[in-house]
Order: sequence, then structure tokens, then C-alpha cells
Amino acid sequence: MAERLNQISGHLTNSYSRGLLAGEVAIVTVLGGAQGIGRAISLLFAKEGAKVVVADLDGAKAQIVVDEITKSGGDALAFGGDVGAHDYPKRIVDATIQKFGKINHIINNAGFTYDRMIHTTADDAWDAIMRIHVRAPFRLVREAAPHLRIKDPKTRENRCVINVSSLAGLHGNVGQANYSSAKAAVIGLTKTIAREWGSFGVRANAVAFGYVKTRLTGAREEGAAIEIEGKKVELGIPNLKERLASGRLNNIPLGRGAEPEEAAAAVLLLVSPLASYITGTTLEVTGGEGV
Repeated sequence: MAERLNQISGHLTNSYSRGLLAGEVAIVTVLGGAQGIGRAISLLFAKEGAKVVVADLDGAKAQIVVDEITKSGGDALAFGGDVGAHDYPKRIVDATIQKFGKINHIINNAGFTYDRMIHTTADDAWDAIMRIHVRAPFRLVREAAPHLRIKDPKTRENRCVINVSSLAGLHGNVGQANYSSAKAAVIGLTKTIAREWGSFGVRANAVAFGYVKTRLTGAREEGAAIEIEGKKVELGIPNLKERLASGRLNNIPLGRGAEPEEAAAAVLLLVSPLASYITGTTLEVTGGEGV
């Protein structure tokens, strides 16, 4: 035990001098605009020494984030495409290996909301959410398996899969039967990865976010939208100002929503060597909401 603790201590000391993720390669998926939590994760990982694949529906916007990283001396790759497309997992894994030669981390962050009450939820609204939030992460992790399931312990590096869940996945939410079900499903997927791949030294954790200030939690009246399978899907919360005024923040002990950078920091914590013995768990990043 003492020897193992010394190994960890030495690794962390070396990592701090170069960054917690020095030399590691991370794929970060984003859906629409390379902004919000996905952008914050990409920038923070790069700051900590990781080589980042910024994967967005809009390749041009992913490139904007990559440009930010490279201007700061980091290394990154922009990858455009629909995370739910049939050929997407193979294309992004191949591109990552060709550019960086390995994969250490997969951050399944891409997502959106398609809110309807249960009795008005059409099949396409259900299927679109499941396709992006559950099927896409599963297929990407499966494709990357040969690069993560390393048999020889001597050649293993820090490797982790992070699946982004939500407070809605833990407790449900009005108008979000599809989203809540999907976010609950990725927790089950995460725990299964942890059980199946732990013997290869691969960790898997979920992060359940509460109110993080992004396009998904902004005012719907601001007009943010995304196109999914040829259909325009409005983003944001209807009548947000009224909801906040009526006490929405009263349910959050810290009394505020999180900034994207705070959400990204939680992901970094679980990916980093600081969490070397944490796997199969769901970290609630909610400001205390739901406790």
C-alpha cells in the first residue's frame, strides 16, 4: 500500500508541473456551436496539458475552439459531424488515432433537450433524444474499445470515460420524460463500463449537472435553436425570468446557477489522476439542489 501511495504521489507531483493531463488525449463531444460546457471542458483540458479533439456538429465552430487552444500553445483537432450518424464513431476514432496516436479519455457531453409533456411527446421527439444521449455515447465507447482496453498494465496510462447526465436523470423533470430517461440510461451505461473495463484499468464515471448557465438553460425567448434530422428544435426554458423570480434558485442551497467553467472543473476532477480510485460513480454538480 505504501508503495502504491508513493507511486500516486510521484505521478501527481510530476503531473502538476506539466498539467494534470499532460500528454493525454481526450475526445470531447459537443452538439451545436462548440460552446457552453463542451467548450469549457476543451479549453480546461488543453490548459492542463491534454491534446483535445473538439467534436461538434458544426466543424467550423469546433475550429474556433481549436484556434483558441493552439493560440495558447496547446494542441487540438476540430472534428465536425453528427455524433448520431452511423459512421461517426469510426471516423472520429480513426481521425484521433491518426493525429495523436492514442485515446485516453472520452467525454460524452453532446446533448440537447426536446421538451414535451408525456401525453404530447411524439415518437420522433423520444427517438431523437435517445439517439444522441444514449446510443451515440455507447457506439463511440464501443468503437474506441481497442484503444482503451489495454491488457499490459505496464503500458497503461490514465484512461477514463465520462458520460454527462443530469439532475433530471436522477429525479425526473416535468416536460422531460425523454431527456430524463436518457440521462438515467447513461448512468447505467457508465456503471457497466466501470464493471466490464475496470480490469483493464479504465475508469468510467457520470456527472449529473443541475442548473448550469448554457443555451439549454437560457430563456427560450432568446431564440436559440438547433437542427436535428432536418427539424428545428428550440432550446432553452420557457418563461425563464418568471420562473427565476418565483423562486427557482431557492431550491439551490448555493443560490445560483453554475458557470460552464465550474461544470468543466468537475469533469477534470474525475478524469485526472486525483480520481485514480474513483469509478462507477455519479458526481452530482448541482449546487446542492436535489439533496
